[in-house]
Amino acid sequence: MLSLPTCLSFAALAFVMALSPGPNLLYLASRSVCQGARAGFASLAGVCSAMLFYMVATAAGLSALFDAVSLAYDIVRYTGAAYLLWLAAKALWATGAPIATVSVPSEPIPLLFRRGFTTCLLNPKIVLMYGSLLPQFVHPDAGNPLVQTLELGILQIAAAALAHSCVILSASRITALLGRSQRFVSAQRYLLASLLVGVALRIAFDKRHVA
Repeated sequence: MLSLPTCLSFAALAFVMALSPGPNLLYLASRSVCQGARAGFASLAGVCSAMLFYMVATAAGLSALFDAVSLAYDIVRYTGAAYLLWLAAKALWATGAPIATVSVPSEPIPLLFRRGFTTCLLNPKIVLMYGSLLPQFVHPDAGNPLVQTLELGILQIAAAALAHSCVILSASRITALLGRSQRFVSAQRYLLASLLVGVALRIAFDKRHVA
């Protein structure tokens, strides 16, 4: 069982790390700015589900596989970048109406969840983060290391969800303030596509190792 000081220090670190401008944060912010808090939280549910999957997989040794086989890491990374570029293209060309007069269409929650899940799942750096960060807070005298790893992983997901929720609410506020502006409406699709391309490039060219 983890001690309270360990939990608090780890949660604080996880919260601050989640606020750094990584692919997940940028993706959630882009959805929230262009489609509101509903889209942001639906996407966040998918992101957290993918984090949970990767956390369990890390405990089972997936991070060791990515460290040992660079090809596996690169395949997942470039697939993720390609997926985001596809979403960017779809945001621009989804309808036949002139882009200057059409805002980003509302999407169903299941679709937003799946896209959030897929975007996070195709970012293998999450695995390396778990593999490098969690072991530093595992203490042999505090019980089963696997149980401690799972506890830390759940705590990290909760802290990241809290941090990302703050970002979603802040970003959606922009939509609430500018939603009636015709210029903002006509720029939404360009904005979403540009942010998705930026996240794709971040994943494709980001350095492999986690600081």
